[in-house]
Amino acid sequence: MLEFYFSYRGVLKRLRSGALGGEMDRIAKHFFTLGYKPASAKIYLSRIARFSQFAATRCDPMPIPQDVIDSYLCRFTTDTPRIGAVSALGHARRLAPERFIGSVPSVEDDPDAPLLASFSDYLSRVRGLEPKTREGVLLGGRRFLDWLRHHHPDQELQAFTAEHVFAAVEHRLSLSATSATRTAETSHIRTFLRFLYWAGHNDQDLARVVPGTPHWRLAHLPPRLAWDDVRRAIDAIGATTPVDIRDRAVLLLLATTGIRNGELRTIQLQDIDWRTGEVFVRRTKGKRDRVAPLLEETGAALADYILRARPKVDSPYLFLSFTPPVGPFKYASPVSRIVRKRLRHGGVELGRVAGAHLLRHSLATQLVRQRTPINEVADLLGHRSINTTALYVKVAVSQLAEVALPFPGGVA
Repeated sequence: MLEFYFSYRGVLKRLRSGALGGEMDRIAKHFFTLGYKPASAKIYLSRIARFSQFAATRCDPMPIPQDVIDSYLCRFTTDTPRIGAVSALGHARRLAPERFIGSVPSVEDDPDAPLLASFSDYLSRVRGLEPKTREGVLLGGRRFLDWLRHHHPDQELQAFTAEHVFAAVEHRLSLSATSATRTAETSHIRTFLRFLYWAGHNDQDLARVVPGTPHWRLAHLPPRLAWDDVRRAIDAIGATTPVDIRDRAVLLLLATTGIRNGELRTIQLQDIDWRTGEVFVRRTKGKRDRVAPLLEETGAALADYILRARPKVDSPYLFLSFTPPVGPFKYASPVSRIVRKRLRHGGVELGRVAGAHLLRHSLATQLVRQRTPINEVADLLGHRSINTTALYVKVAVSQLAEVALPFPGGVA
């Protein structure tokens, strides 16, 4: 595989010598599979080869110990080449872990790690929470333990009382700025205390003493854009580069189907039914699969992206990043950045909240204003309860005025 990047025999011989010489072709294939540009892959391979030559004089053919790596990195007098070497060695260690001796962590182990691991298992197996939801609840549990360790370092979990709970809740609420975050904080603490009682770490069900916080979920209007602004932002996206073609397909799919950020990232090529004009949405927020209709314009944009712009890598997922390592979007932030960038380029003024969900709110609002039956809107958005969809009814002021009863006292 090294021949794909290098042609001179002397260079190839040098790359295949040294402590990691036998792994270099496998490492080169790794960069090719992930879609690294040839110039970038050659830089990484050259850096790994230099370390391989250095390590060969100190430990070959034995596994490479951590002190050899540290000695090599200390040779760099400036940060830039040292950071580049660390990044290159990271690839080598992931692909050939048997050629390295694991380093001993210098930081002492987290004393709460076993308890939090048990808590995570409880959230998954007993509560059935999805990984993203578990992250927030686990963070709430860790914050609760951090407060306990800081204010009561010698206090055992078994001796924890309602007085401690009130103090911890008061501290967390003082750091929360909105009713939504206050509700989340108390909910996470309540869940963690239920776990402590369930697992036998405390004999009292202290979750019952966590106070409720007022939060009227349907009291606000959802952030949304005028549909003309959404249309203008999509029309402003060109079709000259692969990134433009991909971003236009992303925005059209979000704006016309109302799917969530996470749902878009999990769509696979096989999920698109071109004959019926539908896209299969897997494992939604409500833990149900559903089908969303594809408009002709959206389907054409997706076909254009797949045929002309999608990177030629072996991945089942529809949308891929263009920066190496090429692959599916693992996190929500890249998709949100695409949405914000394209809306700004279209001249749309954005507030504090601007991401994929903004297009979802905008679509729901537009459908309600077009007098689409509320149950059909709920089905499109994948809402289990129609009460959730009712949030968007509040924006249809003209329609609400038509059904309002006249004032019983007549005209004053």
